[in-house]
Amino acid sequence: MSTHRQPDEIVGVAHRKSLVRLAVSGHLAITANRLALSTELVCKSVLAGYREGLEAGGKPFILEEDHKWLREVATGELRDPVHFWGKMNALPTFRGEIPRGARKALEAFLPERGLIYRVAHRVSGMGSLGRERYVAIADMGGGRIAREAKATAPSACVWIKEGKGSKKIFCEDIITHAVRVLDPFVHLRGKWIVRRLAPHCSRIELATLPEKRDEQRLLHAMGFETANIHLGSRQTIKAIRRDLSKRKADWLLVAVHEMTKAVLKDWEEWKEASE
Repeated sequence: MSTHRQPDEIVGVAHRKSLVRLAVSGHLAITANRLALSTELVCKSVLAGYREGLEAGGKPFILEEDHKWLREVATGELRDPVHFWGKMNALPTFRGEIPRGARKALEAFLPERGLIYRVAHRVSGMGSLGRERYVAIADMGGGRIAREAKATAPSACVWIKEGKGSKKIFCEDIITHAVRVLDPFVHLRGKWIVRRLAPHCSRIELATLPEKRDEQRLLHAMGFETANIHLGSRQTIKAIRRDLSKRKADWLLVAVHEMTKAVLKDWEEWKEASE
């Protein structure tokens, strides 16, 4: 039997990985008491949203229009501007030498040349542990602004293939072609992703969500948004649909349990190496 994968198989693996990563995040949030759902419901909600997004041909999430419920969830007390800028101002000033590429990337996306700013070091999220992050914080016209440059990383396939795989970063291609309105403040410059940081222009943490929220609906929306991203590669949609039709009803739940074991094992190894 040949071990060569056909294009449909490669596409199938790629889209399933996205769904597994999302559902595993939900499962880990349950174990940390951040979500009051079962893992089975997480998987069902994510898959239902993903399927609906594919069938609908995608649709952007506009908080000020058709998604009032999501706006109410997103604009929690902890995203208040006073709280947000308090956190930004408390970031320690970076005392080392800032990589030239990072500095040029930050300065290229400041609103005006010659603006005086300080650079702070920032740690955020679990998926970017160990990656360099530099934040330029400045005053302009009586208001505060912040821009972050975060180092990119090639696909894990490069590591698996011992450095022989393609190191091209497809981040900008993905966000450019996804079903959404382009964010003018997110760019790839060299090896750095540069973006604006602001109270309502940053990731929504589960800890900041109000106590009253429809968690299934939120996960359904996450699955739908995953479809919005995949729909940027129109030529693969038929293959994705064929792959989904072949899956057993519980494929995502089974994959989540297997991937969780691998994630926890990697986490323990990382902690041991960091001590």
